[in-house]
Amino acid sequence: MIASFQVANAQQNVGDLFKSGPADATKLVNAYFDPLYKGLGVGLSDGWTNTAKAKGFLKFEVRVSASAALVPQSARTYDVNTLGLSNIKPAVGASSIGPTAFGNDQDGGRMQIYTSNGIPTTTFFNLPQGVGFHVVPSAQIQATVGLPKNIDISVRAMPKVKLSDDLGSLSMIGVGAKIELLPLLLGKSDKLIPVDIALAGGFTQYKYTLALNINNTTNSDQKIDAKFNGVNFDAIVSKKILFFTPFASIGYQTSTTNLKALGTYSFDTGNGTSVSYTDPVSVKQRDIDGLRASLGFQLKFGFFKLYGSYTAAKYNLFNAGIGLGIGQ
Repeated sequence: MIASFQVANAQQNVGDLFKSGPADATKLVNAYFDPLYKGLGVGLSDGWTNTAKAKGFLKFEVRVSASAALVPQSARTYDVNTLGLSNIKPAVGASSIGPTAFGNDQDGGRMQIYTSNGIPTTTFFNLPQGVGFHVVPSAQIQATVGLPKNIDISVRAMPKVKLSDDLGSLSMIGVGAKIELLPLLLGKSDKLIPVDIALAGGFTQYKYTLALNINNTTNSDQKIDAKFNGVNFDAIVSKKILFFTPFASIGYQTSTTNLKALGTYSFDTGNGTSVSYTDPVSVKQRDIDGLRASLGFQLKFGFFKLYGSYTAAKYNLFNAGIGLGIGQ
């Protein structure tokens, strides 16, 4: 997330997207950050569990894992000519292509701003750079405890952490549950079936805020305020073989983005006047809505566990992590 906003060195570059007014700005921001929305969307719902076996009553575990969503080639650039912009066109002889947030680390095409009457102004800007790598990272921090009836529940939480003045603040919250089916359906006869089967679901939310400084003036209150929500439901099958437990799952996931650029932004129009916009960007949309399938494993060495998995989804992703706990 932090890298995608390029806050360390390119706030003004991203802020250039606001120059043409709220309608065009929202379309440009959407196109630029589209891989972030989708990458976080698949990562939010990842890493809940690596086994179908539910924890015993009051047995617990704490785990930390990270996901890496792979941005496909088709999502690394966008074409402004396809966005339906009203007041922005490529400058004469310039490319209409720009890198997305997770595209190449190079400027996009040079744009020229037009008035609402179609008259070209003397205001130009380059579409912002990408970060130069094509992986969207996300993290999961969670605790799981076993309940009666072969059910366990998990909680994800990270209090609001101020990363720095330049990088903003991030927090996370989520809740999930898993129910082991064979003991519920077959009782003690479940041992006759050599695998474990479970149903699981979860909800995760990231909140991110970032103070901006784009042609800033006193009391402009510029900031990015974003929420990313993910929901998943999965059917899981696994088999414990000594300390090694492979698993497979198939499920459904959905994710939404609610992102706003708040505050007042003023820009020189290039003819001796300026224009100001208040709260110019508001994005509220569903980014992921479909099936996913995962393969992975769990390695257990006493209190210590290692996890790994690969998921095929809208964006394919890898997940790896460690855990500490008592009992299965």
